[in-house]
Amino acid sequence: MDVLENYTGHTEPGGPAIRRDLDRLSISKISVGEMDNNAYLLVCKQTGEALLIDAAAEPSRIADLIGATDERPDLRHLVTTHRHHDHWQALGAIAGMFEPRLIAHPLDAPELPAPMDEFVEHGDRLAFGEIELEVIHLRGHTPGSIALLYRGADRPHLFTGDSLFPGGPGKTWSPEDNAQLLADLEERVFDALPDDTWFYPGHGDDSTIGEQRPGLPEWKARGW
Repeated sequence: MDVLENYTGHTEPGGPAIRRDLDRLSISKISVGEMDNNAYLLVCKQTGEALLIDAAAEPSRIADLIGATDERPDLRHLVTTHRHHDHWQALGAIAGMFEPRLIAHPLDAPELPAPMDEFVEHGDRLAFGEIELEVIHLRGHTPGSIALLYRGADRPHLFTGDSLFPGGPGKTWSPEDNAQLLADLEERVFDALPDDTWFYPGHGDDSTIGEQRPGLPEWKARGW
């Protein structure tokens, strides 16, 4: 698979992956499936241990991204950000190929197509190699939606699933769910993280917290 090293945050469905090299972590992003889902492969540069966020679709392309040689990353963990089917269609196949530890929030796990090996709650930490990710529970898009935060030396990096996109929060199905998601985003993301935090959504292009912060009043005013 072609992997572009000039990381822009934009990938094309069916196109090459893009890779970002941080001080201790590499982040590869690929668009898979008919809904332009993003899958993210995180690799500890010191140990080669890896974590995959959302085995959304097209398991053969995700497997190609991981690689087939002896030097490929050692996929130890697979996190599903939430229960919607477009985020786990390749979960069973990738689990069978690489046998990673399957991880999700307990409120969404019962609707996933395979039993989870580990449940995570708000404030928990996930470690692989020398990398640690913080779990942020963002209620509203689904009851068990989670984001994962890496505090890099350059800036924080946040993987938001479908809870936050450029332009607003993810879809909700009631005014109450929308209010809950906005409250969690405000308290646990916008009030807690600096403007240079780069975030990686479940579909489409990346953005930063600073670019999206001015939209908060409009998001609240427009409702769900």
